[in-house]
Amino acid sequence: MKISLLTVGRTDISWVREGLDNYASRLSHYVPFSITEIPELKNVSALSQSQIKEREGKLILKALKPSDRVILLDEHGKEFRSVEFAAYIENLLRGGGKDIVFVIGGAYGFSDEIYARCDGKMSLSKMTFSHQMVRTIFTEQLYRAFTIIKGEPYHHE
Repeated sequence: MKISLLTVGRTDISWVREGLDNYASRLSHYVPFSITEIPELKNVSALSQSQIKEREGKLILKALKPSDRVILLDEHGKEFRSVEFAAYIENLLRGGGKDIVFVIGGAYGFSDEIYARCDGKMSLSKMTFSHQMVRTIFTEQLYRAFTIIKGEPYHHE
């Protein structure tokens, strides 16, 4: 079983990429972890937000396997404290077999098709973060969850 992060668009801000790579590397000590970046759509100025979400949704669906457990990072999702998130991850891992894919959508969110496909939604905060920063924040929280699960001293409660 592995965990992956699927994102729309590249991480092209260098300091965000450095943080993301740092926590992704740390995570590899606990679980197979990968990041997949779906290319951003081009020439979208003539498209509506709904059309953009639909096109991004098709690309997201194409990147998923039917057996994947899909969790969307979504502003309307469940919020967790770090310890609660660790318990959530532990529960997902006990669920067995399925790879877990966390998805960060594009600027306008997700299409109805993606909401229909997902197995859960979570929110990192009531605040809005840039889609690039969310990648690093999420990956750090995932790393933190594993240190909590393993009883390591990274997290202070």
